[in-house]
Amino acid sequence: MTLAPDEDLMLQVRDGAGEMLGVLFDRYQTPLFNFYSKLTGDRTLSEDLVQEVFLRILKYRQSYRPGTPFRAWIYQIARNARVDHFRKFPRQTALEPEMLPPVVPSDSAQEQQEVELLRRALRMLPEDKREILLLCRFQELKYEEIAALLGCELNTVRTRIHRALQELRKSFHQLTKGTAS
Repeated sequence: MTLAPDEDLMLQVRDGAGEMLGVLFDRYQTPLFNFYSKLTGDRTLSEDLVQEVFLRILKYRQSYRPGTPFRAWIYQIARNARVDHFRKFPRQTALEPEMLPPVVPSDSAQEQQEVELLRRALRMLPEDKREILLLCRFQELKYEEIAALLGCELNTVRTRIHRALQELRKSFHQLTKGTAS
């Protein structure tokens, strides 16, 4: 049995087949939660925002157009939901370390230390740079999808990712020097 493409499922949701939203929820709940948790550092808020995304999909289902890549469309809704939330409720929480990239099980204390330093370096990035890295590296969106999502040119996305990686590398090296002493 082949899985229906997301775009076909969304067209069914748009045309009134609400049960198909459950299939999309199953596919996108975890990636969206991971996206939000790495951006906000707040597990409860991340769960709430995922719910908000699916409420908005239902509410705005008529705005979905055939031929629109669903992944780019849902992440646009996700970004808007987060922006709207922080407009209503300005930030009050700090990032929780466990909400950032998961630790890869390893026997090496050196590797674990490097993963922790990378987490800290990622937390040090400005939110816009952290977001673009999360979209391309953790959510695995294509550069074209990110360009559509951010409303910018493909070369702008490449430049922003390059600069964010440079800043991440710089922060990581600063942290590495701090632990070497």
